[in-house]
Amino acid sequence: MLIDINAYVGNWPFQKLKYNTCEALLERMNKFGVDISVISNLNGIFYKNTQSANEELYDEIRSSRKFSDRFIPFAVINPIYAGWREDLETSVKQMGMKGVRIYPKYHDFGIIDPACIELVKRVRDHGLPVAFEFRMVDSRQRSWMDIDYVVGTAKREWNLKDILPIVKAVPDAKYMILNFANAAALKPEEMDLVRNAELIFDTSGRTITNMSEFLKVYGISKFAFGTHSPILDYLSGQLRIESLSPAEADERVKEMLRSGNAKKMLGI
Repeated sequence: MLIDINAYVGNWPFQKLKYNTCEALLERMNKFGVDISVISNLNGIFYKNTQSANEELYDEIRSSRKFSDRFIPFAVINPIYAGWREDLETSVKQMGMKGVRIYPKYHDFGIIDPACIELVKRVRDHGLPVAFEFRMVDSRQRSWMDIDYVVGTAKREWNLKDILPIVKAVPDAKYMILNFANAAALKPEEMDLVRNAELIFDTSGRTITNMSEFLKVYGISKFAFGTHSPILDYLSGQLRIESLSPAEADERVKEMLRSGNAKKMLGI
């Protein structure tokens, strides 16, 4: 079984996308043997009111039974937008969203801003995971209208150390760290924080150049298949798993990476 924990529908303002509807993504999933995809609406990154994007996603999934059987929706919530608490409750209790995605860089708040901490705690109290993206696109190729993050400045792209403060602030939440990019080296106490947290990385990010080494360092329970589709290609995340030799990962470990770790995180 294959569960993709990092996919989207919707539009990216600075790039034409393919396979960015439920219908087109499902076609892609069927072609490459993906059973279930966790999806959010890209429009929520750019709408002032993210709930409008959550409603779009909800309506699209409800438009066909085949979508509800294959997609797990995550809400996009901006904790510095008025009414976000009600939006979270509506998304979870009425729309059936199974997690939340948060975009501090795009919505312009700090990762340990009190509002962000409150949101993570509320998601935790629902028993759901919260997802953070390292980056949406490579900043070296970004549009001039995209957010201003340039390597070497205070507004650079995240590395793993930048995400850990929220894990430390709310250690009992569930975390999905997606599109794993940039520096991954940690001090021993930082590595202990990652290992002790209920946290998984997806396999889409460019930092994962040697999957077997990452499994040794972080542990086999810390990774799950993800594509970052439709922005990134659909196969790299899967090939990082399937290219592992039997000595690097036996079939039991590969099944954990394909779906087992995702099932545990998602409670399915």
